[in-house]
Amino acid sequence: MSRTVFDVSRSVTDRAWLDRIDDSSRAVALAMVQQHGLPDVVARILAGRDVPIDALPGYLDPRLRDLMPDPFVLTAMEPTALKIVGAIERDEIIAIFGDYDVDGATSAALLAGFLDKAGVRRLIHIPDRLTEGYGPNVEAVATLVAAGAQLLVTVDCGTTGHEPIREAARLGVPTVVLDHHQAPEQLPEAYAIVNPNRLDDLSGLGHLCAAGVVFMTLVAVNRILRARGFWEKRGGEPDLMAMLDLVALGTVADVVPLVGLNRAFVRQGIAVMRRRDRLGLRALADSARLDGPIAPYHLGFLFGPRINAGGRIGDAALGARLLLTGDENEAAKIATELERLNRERQEIEVRMVEEAEAEALLSVGLDENAAGIIVVASSHWHPGIVGLVASRLKDRFQRPVFALALDQNGFATGSGRSVQGIDLGRAVREAVEQKVLIKGGGHAMAAGLTIIADKIPELRAFFETRLGADASRLRAEQSLVIDAAIMAGGATLSLLTEIDRAGPYGSGHPEPLFAFGAHRVVDAMEVGTNHVRAKLKAGDGKTLEAIAFRAANQPIGIALMKNRGGVLHLAGSLAINRYRGGETVQLRIMDVATPAAH
Repeated sequence: MSRTVFDVSRSVTDRAWLDRIDDSSRAVALAMVQQHGLPDVVARILAGRDVPIDALPGYLDPRLRDLMPDPFVLTAMEPTALKIVGAIERDEIIAIFGDYDVDGATSAALLAGFLDKAGVRRLIHIPDRLTEGYGPNVEAVATLVAAGAQLLVTVDCGTTGHEPIREAARLGVPTVVLDHHQAPEQLPEAYAIVNPNRLDDLSGLGHLCAAGVVFMTLVAVNRILRARGFWEKRGGEPDLMAMLDLVALGTVADVVPLVGLNRAFVRQGIAVMRRRDRLGLRALADSARLDGPIAPYHLGFLFGPRINAGGRIGDAALGARLLLTGDENEAAKIATELERLNRERQEIEVRMVEEAEAEALLSVGLDENAAGIIVVASSHWHPGIVGLVASRLKDRFQRPVFALALDQNGFATGSGRSVQGIDLGRAVREAVEQKVLIKGGGHAMAAGLTIIADKIPELRAFFETRLGADASRLRAEQSLVIDAAIMAGGATLSLLTEIDRAGPYGSGHPEPLFAFGAHRVVDAMEVGTNHVRAKLKAGDGKTLEAIAFRAANQPIGIALMKNRGGVLHLAGSLAINRYRGGETVQLRIMDVATPAAH
């Protein structure tokens, strides 16, 4: 990235705007245009993400048959698949223990749906976030065994579940773990653990979410059952491709990198979703008033929050039930309840974020380098929403944040969200090893923890010592990376169609950002919940609608309102805004800057 865009070295959010591609990447983009006939903007997007020219056809059209490896490359897949096959053949009762988020719900629904097709009895337990916490617990395991479980399968959890898995074994029930979270050196004494992030796994599939791991496992199990002639007695085997809608939803909602196999999962899973065959997702789309074809954005910002709302402030099992139901009335009822819970969650979140921002400002103060890491806590906060608060504060202060909810017994549970380059999961595991935390774990970008409330100051010091310097350095170096500079008149529906060819976009394959130089802010007003809507006009008179989400009291929103009638540089992503049957292009503003000449 060789130069700033529009000479913006410091925007209102203290970021430089840098061109994503340098001279060598421009040469690659030109070759893509000449050899493959790509539009210039798509070529710039791909070249800026280091996509090789010879890999273009497969990248633009990711196919599962080309990217799906042999599932047995995953460590412990063979004993895992054989154990599940044996339980199916013996008609054993299989208990599924999932997580309370979207990845857990989709993983549980994937496995349960397969077992239903096989005619096997199964149980599902999704833990209550408040009373049980994350992962398997001894009490739930005992309840499942008492209900007749003969095999326990944990999905999206279990990699650190030493005591519950030991209890299951004591009760005579083996456990199989299907997970993707970062793994400690010492694994639980389960029958088998399939986790591409365990230290001895060399599959290179660490980017998969739990739903992806479960799908790989089902491919392996199905292969063995087919070879043994099992499906001949069951009227045919399940259509695994029809299950990719769940894999896509888990992949996008869990914010795992959209690279390699994950791109094929999402691309083909969305194609399955658009058929509207799954009653639960159809009902959820209708209750959310989804307009237009399903896109990755809807999975992360429409479906995901609603399914998560059940686990955050309601019945954690609602998501899995919705995804499995074959009853239209039940699907509509659950979708309506999730819609209600999501609205309630939003209201609670607004209040919590306001309180957390006030506390965070005390930590940061007037000195931007006062704290590399922010840890906020309150006895008034809902434990199911602290992760969202941490995410909002991370965006606001551009540094890792932990938000903790204190209970009446002297404990606190919380979630953390990180910035690129800071491995939060590793820091949390170290805090557990050093006895600062009772328990904790997660990914590089997100983690959860439980702590004795009196040790929160010690936790702040621990994180600041280990992460503070790197976080401050990264913040000082932060920039906004721009894919191309265009004018309002160039932001067309046809451009968005071309941009979509290089998708799906998300973690690891970021959505393209465009810069609009010296556009006049014709109007700006606050709308909805702290959003700012604006109308922009280029020098040639062409206009573009724009919106800055949750920005009303932030630097971006303040700058827009202050400069009504004035000229600003703006940067953001482009999306289709559908309203009353019409379609227009809308700029989602990520940053603004004042032109030097103005």
